[in-house]
Amino acid sequence: MRQLPEIQLASRRPALDARPLEKRVGLIALATDHTSEVDFRRMVASERIGVYVARIPYANPTTPENLRKMQPQLSAGAALILPDEPLDAVCYSCTSASVVIGDAEVEAAIQAAKPNVSVVTPPMAGVRGLNAFGAKRISILTPYTVETSRPMATYFAAYGFDIESFTCLGFEDDREMARIAPASLIELARQATHVQAEALFVSCTALRAALAVPGMEEAIGRPVVTSNQASAWNCLRLCGDDIPRPQFGRLMTKLLVQ
Repeated sequence: MRQLPEIQLASRRPALDARPLEKRVGLIALATDHTSEVDFRRMVASERIGVYVARIPYANPTTPENLRKMQPQLSAGAALILPDEPLDAVCYSCTSASVVIGDAEVEAAIQAAKPNVSVVTPPMAGVRGLNAFGAKRISILTPYTVETSRPMATYFAAYGFDIESFTCLGFEDDREMARIAPASLIELARQATHVQAEALFVSCTALRAALAVPGMEEAIGRPVVTSNQASAWNCLRLCGDDIPRPQFGRLMTKLLVQ
């Protein structure tokens, strides 16, 4: 064995930046999620904004009962993201669970671990996105079963939207939802959009819908708001990033008005 060199301690330590990156977005994803983390890397992460991910337990099928079971895990999931360090926003990346649990309850659970942090849920980001277009008459497309879709319809109606049509695909497994090709979503959007709807909301963070937004908007001739796209847009705006990103749809050119 060769003789090892003497290890020398540097005479001075380098100066430290305040943060490795200026802004921090936390993402709480489901254990089974194939899509949210990839979408946030694509749409949010940059040399200025870091995306930091924690996953929490989840077991299919996607039913209201199973979705509600995630609530006790939210505080622990948030606490795992850069412990004892502040974040600029935290997104809980599950649309249907946010509806079933409730936005206020999701916010309280996350802020128990990250006090005063801005909390984003996909359905609330969807509401803000639709409001950015001034849309009141909407169509909704989900991959869920009828049972899981009902709370979604109630949620958007409670925010004053007239739901002209609601289409669901009947899937129970979010891993299968992630396998729906973006190109297929374009034709599904065309079929699901009512002639009187002013915009289409496409629900579910498992869907690769963000990639299909420009094609969907071209196909239906009106704005499309999707779960991950709206959540990414909301987080970007909370980080002070107002740069238009039209490659991800018209929403990514809009300012956030809360």
